[in-house]
Amino acid sequence: MKVKLKVCGMRAAANILEVASLQPDYMGFIFYEKSKRFVGDDFSVPENFPSSIKRVGVFVNEKPAAILNQITKHNLDFVQLHGDETSDDCKTLKSKAGVIKVFSIGSEFDFDITERFQPYSDFFLFDTQSEGYGGSGNSFDWSLLKKYDQRIPFFLSGGLSPDKARDIKRLEGMNLHAIDVNSGAEVAPGLKEVEKIRAIKNVINSIS
Repeated sequence: MKVKLKVCGMRAAANILEVASLQPDYMGFIFYEKSKRFVGDDFSVPENFPSSIKRVGVFVNEKPAAILNQITKHNLDFVQLHGDETSDDCKTLKSKAGVIKVFSIGSEFDFDITERFQPYSDFFLFDTQSEGYGGSGNSFDWSLLKKYDQRIPFFLSGGLSPDKARDIKRLEGMNLHAIDVNSGAEVAPGLKEVEKIRAIKNVINSIS
């Protein structure tokens, strides 16, 4: 059970480089204007950003053409799709970057919905169902993941703090690829507490 780490909702250059020094596997930048962690129109990834960390652009119901422009502009390795994007959208984007399709999980979620996205997604991301799109700070009932067929490896998101990260050992045997840390390690929206990220990484390393 080798679990990777993604830190999402980054935007301040100094904080990006502080977190990058811990060598997470992925870092996410949110290009959704209504998000509290929106990077802004003048954002750019710092020039000395490590090439070993995969760049993930996060989008919500954005037109594929606009996403393709951002892939080129920011040299994105993956796009993370949080809205009502179709499998055709995923197919279009997969020609230029890896695709992470997000599903919001509640007690009534039907995992059969994921099947049509499987051919065009590198990963799924399972987050907590809420009124917004991600960053709620809440976890869903992970036992619901037993209903998932495990065909596509997944990211796990939703209020993952150092203490909560210890519980991922309960998911042993599932196709868990990485945990996605956002609000559970923040000082303020878009600003991460480096020591919390370090603690989460140490937890992952100790149990995976």
